[in-house]
Amino acid sequence: MKIYTKRGDTGETDLRGPHRVSKGSPRIEAYGTADEVNALVGRVRPTGEADVDDQLREIQNHLHVIQADLANPDPDADDPQMRPEYVRQLEEWIDAYDEELEPLQSFILPGGGDAGARLHHARAVCRRAERRTVVLGEEEAINEHAITYLNRLSDALFVFARVINQRKDIDEENPTY
Repeated sequence: MKIYTKRGDTGETDLRGPHRVSKGSPRIEAYGTADEVNALVGRVRPTGEADVDDQLREIQNHLHVIQADLANPDPDADDPQMRPEYVRQLEEWIDAYDEELEPLQSFILPGGGDAGARLHHARAVCRRAERRTVVLGEEEAINEHAITYLNRLSDALFVFARVINQRKDIDEENPTY
């Protein structure tokens, strides 16, 4: 099987099912940006922290579910769909790492070591994926759990970045105003 089909040469792409849309549609923007987050999460692994790496691998699988969910305007019950338990999993991880971290006293500059900086980059792109998904949801019916997951994922990536930097004894820097 060839990797190229030439079906997208006219600026349209297939969704799940019989639907074709413009490559510039809000649906493509939403799941394409989730794909970008997934690639960035893959770029940060391995972090050198086994617990974080295991969680990032699971997050990558969840992001594939979001992509499939957003690519399907007419899902059936057996199609991949974002579920509330994925959101709860993120919240459990965030809460556990928050206990390990010093309380946040002010904004911090994104950065730190390589893994921490990459996680901050993934977080920023995750916020864009969330915005793109909100726009799609304003125009079409989507699974509301996708927006919630992306919102919580950006929080998780922020906390993961802080944990990685702290474990590597890299001080956080605060902005000066």
